[in-house]
Amino acid sequence: MSAIAGLLNEHEPVSVESAGLMMKALEKYPAHHVRTWHDRQVFMGCHAQWFTPESVHDRQPCREEGQALVIAADAIIDNREELFGRLQIEHARRQRMTDSDLILAAYRKWGEDAPNYLIGDFAFVLWDEEKRRLFGARDLAGSRTLYYVHRREQFAFCTVMNPLLALPGVGNELDESWLAEFLAIPIILDTIDVRSTVYRQIGQIPPAHAFTFEQGSLKVRRYGSLAAEVPKLKLRTSGEYEEAFREVFKEAVVSKLRTCRNVGASLSGGLDSGAVVSFAAAPLREQGKTLHTYSYVPRPDFKDWTPRSMAADETPYIRDIVNHVGSVSHTYMDFANRNSFEEIDDLLDLVEAPYKFFENSYWFKGILAQASEQDVGVLLHGGNGNYSISWGPAMDYYALLLRRLRWVRLYRELAQYGKNVSVGRSLLLPYIGKMAFAKPTPKPLAGIPLLIHPELAARTGVFDKLKGHDVGLTDAWMDEFEARTYQFDNLSILNHQGTSSTKLSLRYAVRERDPTCDPRVVRFCLSVPVEQYVQDGMDRALVRRASAGYLPDSVRLNQRVRGVQGADWIHRVLPMWDEMSGELRRLCDDPRASRLLNVEQVRSSLAEVGHPPRPDRAFDRHARLLMQSLIVYRFLRQSA
Repeated sequence: MSAIAGLLNEHEPVSVESAGLMMKALEKYPAHHVRTWHDRQVFMGCHAQWFTPESVHDRQPCREEGQALVIAADAIIDNREELFGRLQIEHARRQRMTDSDLILAAYRKWGEDAPNYLIGDFAFVLWDEEKRRLFGARDLAGSRTLYYVHRREQFAFCTVMNPLLALPGVGNELDESWLAEFLAIPIILDTIDVRSTVYRQIGQIPPAHAFTFEQGSLKVRRYGSLAAEVPKLKLRTSGEYEEAFREVFKEAVVSKLRTCRNVGASLSGGLDSGAVVSFAAAPLREQGKTLHTYSYVPRPDFKDWTPRSMAADETPYIRDIVNHVGSVSHTYMDFANRNSFEEIDDLLDLVEAPYKFFENSYWFKGILAQASEQDVGVLLHGGNGNYSISWGPAMDYYALLLRRLRWVRLYRELAQYGKNVSVGRSLLLPYIGKMAFAKPTPKPLAGIPLLIHPELAARTGVFDKLKGHDVGLTDAWMDEFEARTYQFDNLSILNHQGTSSTKLSLRYAVRERDPTCDPRVVRFCLSVPVEQYVQDGMDRALVRRASAGYLPDSVRLNQRVRGVQGADWIHRVLPMWDEMSGELRRLCDDPRASRLLNVEQVRSSLAEVGHPPRPDRAFDRHARLLMQSLIVYRFLRQSA
């Protein structure tokens, strides 16, 4: 539970100065304990933040007595009891055994296959002195980052990039291919290349990958997948599926409550975070603990412009969850004086690269800061629930029934679904028919404003690289069955999520943890037949049924209103729109930006959104392009 760093020189002594520079660069993050270890050719360091009861005894990196292994790990292992049994760990050792020691024990038994047996959030590197080999891995979901520099017979690694930039000879030259992907992809995804970073000399180990470095050679391999093939679950009744879901989900939630500090959770008014909170509150209550929950809400002066089917302010649903669950200390946070524009410089320093999640940036940080003040060590959320616990696409399922000519079931389902959402079958059938039988050839979307300079696109060949990837450049759509597998098997999506989570957690010493992305939960959900997810006219049916008693019916059975976040970001920046537009005009005249960014598009988008823009343009492509161009421009200036 830390930031880790290390350096290996195979044929010359490690520079004490280089090692010191790496550790010095980590001092910007709070730490409970800092320790280093080195021999002639190897240096390893750990900037520890303590979260679990066992971690306060952890003094890594260290060499175990009688062993030739040294580890530096940023890890919380969730399947400890399973591993204790598999590894035949004596009962007397189990309670105080650290997660880093558990990883070492797994490596001693299974060697380089050890990551396959670990469940949790981890990035670790160990030095095998007998084999003169570095070995490391990153968890299946990429929840923790692991960067590296490889130069001939030298290998350096770290949780974050700045310590690597501090090494002599490692420059901050930008990787144009990475930047081209970032600029060319119009959706929130950063890049599809999960091995590269914004800096040419720094690479990263992708999620679900392990590496070895020996004799000057670096080998990186994929060891597994969240969406691993699992046999379809066959139970007798819907009630048995509900009970099985509760058992698996509770196990995942409880395993993520393990902390020596307080437990918190981000709470919206939806099923995913609501289910996480409701399943976490009961075991905490049994321990005499209170769950601290936090909700972002718009400022009081914001006028909700979203359709009636959406809610920018989910307060009524949040209130119902808090009152129903009990044993919850809740905080509503409107961040009245914060906005996306004024957060740019701080976020760039934190994320170490351009970013796209600006609509939510101020409240992501604000909730973590508040949690840190209340000594919260673990902050739960349900960020991946849409494709695991609350998956259940009614329209796609009904299209499947139509393709299979299951008329009776389709007729009954549509009647019940129409009643639940107040839509007649005559309106639903044409839409379902199109979904069932129309498979359009992917075509480029017209009129998308793109931030990338045409010359940069041409010299990097970025659009050829992006062909065949669902990155928002074509009108091709995956059905929800394909999209679900894509979500959990696409490393670029997982890497994008893990990068921001790691950097934010280090700043505030609060670990974000997502039970809805736990491999046990994901694989269970993938094994459940689709009929359990859409049933009796109810979408997302499994979690709705399984959470009876856990969640209030106003949330559990709500099929008519969906929460939407970030709808007020333009409303918040309106007082400084003159300042923003002035900086955008300076951007267009600055050679540092004009050779990489499509400044003609920036000018066009600035005219398109109006002066000032209406708040209801918050999700407009032109408005988003303007904010993203400012973020990239600031980064270019900082890295110059």
